[in-house]
Amino acid sequence: MTEEAVVRNTEQPRTVASLSADLRALGLREGMSVLVHSSMSSLGWVVGGTQSIIQALTDTLGESGTLVMPAFCCNSDPRDWQNPPIPESWWQVVRDDMPAFDPRQTPTWRLGQIPEAFRSWPGVKRSAHPALSFCAWGKHSDTVTRNHELHNSHGEGSPLARLYELNAHVLLEGVGHDRNTSLHLAEYRAEWPSKHVVDQGAAMFIDGQRTWATYHEVLFAPADFPRIGAAFEATGACGTGKIGNAPAKLMSQVALIDFASDWIHAHRR
Repeated sequence: MTEEAVVRNTEQPRTVASLSADLRALGLREGMSVLVHSSMSSLGWVVGGTQSIIQALTDTLGESGTLVMPAFCCNSDPRDWQNPPIPESWWQVVRDDMPAFDPRQTPTWRLGQIPEAFRSWPGVKRSAHPALSFCAWGKHSDTVTRNHELHNSHGEGSPLARLYELNAHVLLEGVGHDRNTSLHLAEYRAEWPSKHVVDQGAAMFIDGQRTWATYHEVLFAPADFPRIGAAFEATGACGTGKIGNAPAKLMSQVALIDFASDWIHAHRR
């Protein structure tokens, strides 16, 4: 959506104060740990843009809270790239020449303006996975981001599992459950007949040398995430409201993952 369209669709400018009020009305409280997935254009026109959006989140959570966002990047095996795919003859060029992951420099990819701005926010830490890292700010930022295992990027050695241990929440701002990354942890914990592991690759530094590293990953199957989310919401366990113009959902990550693990086990084939 263009900025002109966003302006036309906004009755009045959104501010740090108004966004903070919306977050509190939805149920976000000081001291919470929360994983945020967002769409900036859906919020309406915001005075100060991404700076104000992140400030509203950090102000609401306070120093005792923890704010987390995905920081995924394009450092992955080109064999799996879509929208668009690239010619197979290019794949080895990518594997040979993709810059190694650097948590300070590697930009986020296809996550929108808010996670990219959050990546360089003062006090933010980033996990070390070369393809599927997370950024965190606040009290538990070190706990969330340290020791992110290379294999099984969204499994038990991931920031998602650390958030589960912290009884965190998930906040969807203007996006659906197809963007709800926590559901990948449910995929690791669930069993279903066609579940299997694949090799993935990324450029990273090993002993100071740029290397194309191969790691193991459960083959994600997110096509049913909207169905899982709808079934979870039907239990009444998901708070709903609006943040600016955006429909918003706030939910316990523990309740979501436990529900989704059972759902996947029962319904996937």
